[in-house]
Amino acid sequence: DYIRERRRGQREMFVPLAHPPGQAQADFGEADVVIAGVMEHIEEAGVHSGDSACSIPPYSLSGPVVEEIRRATHAMAKRLKVIGLMNVQFAIKREDGAMNVYVLEVNPRASRTVPFVAKATGVPIAKIAAKVMAGATLAELGVTKEPIPAHVSIKESVFPFRKFVGVDIVLGPEMRSTGEVMGISERFSIAFAKAQLASGVVLPKSGRIFLSVASRHKDQIVGLAKRLTVMGYELLATGGTARRLEEAEIPVELVKKIAEGHPNLIDHLKNEDVSLILNTPSGKGARTDEGRIRAASVQHGVPCITTIQAAEAAVKAMEALRQEEMNVQSLQERFPSSSPVTTLPDQGSSV
Repeated sequence: DYIRERRRGQREMFVPLAHPPGQAQADFGEADVVIAGVMEHIEEAGVHSGDSACSIPPYSLSGPVVEEIRRATHAMAKRLKVIGLMNVQFAIKREDGAMNVYVLEVNPRASRTVPFVAKATGVPIAKIAAKVMAGATLAELGVTKEPIPAHVSIKESVFPFRKFVGVDIVLGPEMRSTGEVMGISERFSIAFAKAQLASGVVLPKSGRIFLSVASRHKDQIVGLAKRLTVMGYELLATGGTARRLEEAEIPVELVKKIAEGHPNLIDHLKNEDVSLILNTPSGKGARTDEGRIRAASVQHGVPCITTIQAAEAAVKAMEALRQEEMNVQSLQERFPSSSPVTTLPDQGSSV
């Protein structure tokens, strides 16, 4: 119970992580430190870093916070005398009106996000780190300053939930993803939409959206619901969420909870009446009412978003897709000078 309470407190106290996370990847050689990338998690603290979507560069952290992350990373790399790659995870907590930076963990090794950072920046980080570990210096390799991304890159996780019928899909501290994809654009919203599409989540352009959020998210869902109605979506919600939307004069159709009888959300899913589900958990487990809803969404192939931060990013993406279309560009076209990607004949990579 103690551990459960501490996890709950962390999720509520901390704003999103920067990854590898207000992770920072650092290359260290001799007396030099070069930060390869600072990424920000979209989901809140408490969601495993391997399951959280993340953005490079950070999309919401202030300049002073990012600078403090850089300063702390430099200091730890020099103090620990790491040769090669170092991965640091930070959490940012609002205290007395200030955003304070805390170190969650420091790993003197690479992480699963190294390939993502390399593709996002055009810098072959793993190759450079291997040469540094073999005795070369960063200066000899011409690596003297942090690469600044010219665009936004989003990493999204891929989950195997469709293979496990009835499992609750809510994210938490245990890693559940089995793969990763990425989306790249000049805009955060379009990059997020690309990443969702690559992971198998198609954000709907019309239809009905079901909303059911925990009490702590009731006020935040009002703003998102207003934006969804402006875009022409119809809203469905269970009792508590519906009442909060009605108080804000947002049109919504009341849907019964599963235990209250029919028609409930599962009936709507069977009738293909729902295009998207936004459901932040107040409880976990396949036997809970909301757990059954989330499991049913997987069974019927309806996207289900389980964190308020991802819901905000998804709504931004849905708005952006009404303004512009996605475009496709190969990595070779995006990085013509550095040519960070080698391909076999007649093979290519696109983003």
